[in-house]
Amino acid sequence: MPTRPLGNTGITVPILGFGAATLGGSYGPMALGEAERAVHAALAAGMNFFDTSPYYGRTESERALGHCLRGIDRNRYVLATKVGRYGDNEFDFTAARVTASVDESLARLGTDHLDLLQCHDIEFWPLQRIVDETLPALQRLKQSGKVRAIGITGYPLKIFRTVLAQAKVDVILSYCHHTLLDQTLAQEVPWLQQQGVGILNASPLSMGLLSSKGPPPWHPAPDGMRAACRAAVALCAEQGNDLGRLALQLALTLPGVASTFVGIGSVAELERNLAALDPLLDGELLDQVCTIIQPWHNHTWSSGLPANQ
Repeated sequence: MPTRPLGNTGITVPILGFGAATLGGSYGPMALGEAERAVHAALAAGMNFFDTSPYYGRTESERALGHCLRGIDRNRYVLATKVGRYGDNEFDFTAARVTASVDESLARLGTDHLDLLQCHDIEFWPLQRIVDETLPALQRLKQSGKVRAIGITGYPLKIFRTVLAQAKVDVILSYCHHTLLDQTLAQEVPWLQQQGVGILNASPLSMGLLSSKGPPPWHPAPDGMRAACRAAVALCAEQGNDLGRLALQLALTLPGVASTFVGIGSVAELERNLAALDPLLDGELLDQVCTIIQPWHNHTWSSGLPANQ
């Protein structure tokens, strides 16, 4: 699989990463045996960048991933997890909590260091506290050797400029902003590159909206947006294609992004996603899909504190 440098971290990552929220049941049940087969198949395919969080399945994703990676040479994979978010409405970015959280994650993942540690969904916390308290704590963890690189994640794109104007981070992770529905991340890429920041793209299928399976019940998309995506799924199926594959192919075209994380719920799903590495987009079908979803182009939903929208 092709690889790219992750900003200035010295870490090299595959262009397609393994989003491990699925291992915690965020998108439906996943048996541990199937998770293990999917992780091992991903490694064999060169997809050796894994992203998890204690929030996913309330630590179950980390536990399952740690089990799946047990006995595998630590140098064979790149491991990212997060701090600060622990439940749907449970956030704690204090220095003491994020420091303790790292040790808890290391134990669950069965490793002595993380390649990337990220503050998870910072829009739910006052950003000045992220700058003044949380990021200095992450820098200390980096200096201790427990963490190789630090980053921030979130949904509103404005949070990245706000934080980076005041603090140094190695990586940002944006989700749902480089998809068939929303391409606004592209506007931020040149500036982020000027800051020397590694850029990660997640949820290229817009958290299931652009998949044949459809989104989970908790998805924030309005009914009209869901209906448009169902119509696009049906159109692709009629033409012997798959909307998810088309969406992932498009997501992989954005210059400047080091890696795109996609959720993997089975070996079969892994194989479908790997097939999207074929760079040949069906241009005519893409135009038809874009016409269907045009009313929802660049539509965003609310996420986080009002001041951070």
